[in-house]
Amino acid sequence: VRQHREIHVVMGNEACDLDSTVSALALAYFLAQTSPAPKAAFVPVLNIPRADFALRTETTFLLRDRGIPATSLIFRDEIDLGGLHHAGLLSLTLVDHHVLPGADAALEEAVVEVLDHRPLERDRGPPCQVTVEPVGSCATLVTERILQGPPGVLDRTTAALLHSTILLDCINLSPAAGKVTPRDVACVSLLEERFPELPARDAVFQALYAAKFDITGLTTEQMLRKDLKVISSDDVVIPISGVFEDLETFLRRPGLLQDLEAFCQGRGYAGLVAMTVSFNERHEPTRKLAVYSRQEPLRSTLCRALEEATTPSLLLQPLPSPSPCVAAYAQGNAVAARKKVLPILRAAL
Repeated sequence: VRQHREIHVVMGNEACDLDSTVSALALAYFLAQTSPAPKAAFVPVLNIPRADFALRTETTFLLRDRGIPATSLIFRDEIDLGGLHHAGLLSLTLVDHHVLPGADAALEEAVVEVLDHRPLERDRGPPCQVTVEPVGSCATLVTERILQGPPGVLDRTTAALLHSTILLDCINLSPAAGKVTPRDVACVSLLEERFPELPARDAVFQALYAAKFDITGLTTEQMLRKDLKVISSDDVVIPISGVFEDLETFLRRPGLLQDLEAFCQGRGYAGLVAMTVSFNERHEPTRKLAVYSRQEPLRSTLCRALEEATTPSLLLQPLPSPSPCVAAYAQGNAVAARKKVLPILRAAL
């Protein structure tokens, strides 16, 4: 701020999963390499506090494997985006999301570009450049962007990061999982063509999948924070946590209800939604979800919205629950991932 240096931040969503992280790193690197005589410093920002990074086990695994030290990363609690914006020095590119949470609403006017793969929830007029395409991984859109740029910019490390991320996001390109599109397949093939030394798809996917689902020693609070997105209305804030354990196993954790209440009270949440997914050997998903709130009207509102949803229909079947404060469901529509469920919950709030 003192030197009036412009900062162009590339930032993923607040779940800060592998797709958000790699999309931010790769696009910021590309912009820094290709922008003509850049006035701005291009800075990829991981949208979580540094203390939470250890919970992103698949990301820490891949970056370590590719020789990228955590010390070279910049986290949300290490850069004052509000201060930069207030000083008129911030440009913001959003990857893997296009709606800033309420707490970041003041940064909206700094957004100059969006690259996302979830359904469009709000329009942005010029001069903001918007690319919202229904592909399996946002890293696919970043890969397309880089491959359309000057030759020679894409290096082996960036290619490996993008290749691994698309494979994990698209469940090893398996059609049965319901996430992959022809563009994801094309990008993986192009990266392999350009860098034949990339490791085999199966090996990449198995290693990342094992790292992602490694919850050894995690407390309930850490499990809920590991893959967390938040929605809010004027007076209600609800987290939606991806939980990497079978729902019935999770609901049987000792002290679960006290842990859920402490988690919500400590962060000002009115309740929470937990979503689980597992895959069989044919990469077919099984999804379940639970709604927790001590406030019966809120719990009923969220449950009704999920049960009655039509775009898409989730085909929910009730499951046994450990408490009246928790509603649990098997999700018959197993290809409706969290990005499809978020708009339903947001509309209900």
